[in-house]
Amino acid sequence: MIFITAKFRVLPDDADNWPAITADFTTATRNEPGCLWFDWSRSVDDPTEYVLVEAFADDDAASAHVTSAHFKAAQQSLPPHLLETPRIVNFKLDQNNWSELGELAVNR
Repeated sequence: MIFITAKFRVLPDDADNWPAITADFTTATRNEPGCLWFDWSRSVDDPTEYVLVEAFADDDAASAHVTSAHFKAAQQSLPPHLLETPRIVNFKLDQNNWSELGELAVNR
């Protein structure tokens, strides 16, 4: 799988509306055949920072994502709401889902 985490610093006036601003892009991406997940979280330390955790099944799915019409539209519509260029970590993993965090195992 292709695993990606990106940090987005949003303009303060747009931070509360970021989920709505990204809603169409998020929905379209989640509906892509090779998308495993595409999840936004808001920082508890910085209310202007959102973290995107996304995963795609393989290189073909990731390529289809970045060449899609909704990705191209997001390249135009999202930057005006950002404080700076998003930062990203992107790598391949030999797995297709989340692993358990054994150090915090819950045995009920």
